[in-house]
Amino acid sequence: MMTGLDIFALIVLIVLIAAGLGIWALLGAYPGKIARERNHPQAEAIAVCGWWGAITLGLLTPVAFIWAYTNPDASLRGIAEKAPDADAGEPEGEPT
Repeated sequence: MMTGLDIFALIVLIVLIAAGLGIWALLGAYPGKIARERNHPQAEAIAVCGWWGAITLGLLTPVAFIWAYTNPDASLRGIAEKAPDADAGEPEGEPT
């Protein structure tokens, strides 16, 4: 016979398993989502790599995240992504 504590423990276990599966699914889908938002030309391949990373328990996940944040068009053409200049609004000359 199951007591109230056994039922509570079973509910906690089910919630933890569901949360783990949800986090696993989010981590699998996230690299593809990032690539699509950044209009990456290889977004579908990145999404597949993200899911394979989730299937292999994180083996390919770092590759998918790094790949999602790269810009292959710019790197192939030799165009550097320009970072925002910290003092763009200040005139040249002596510091005040």
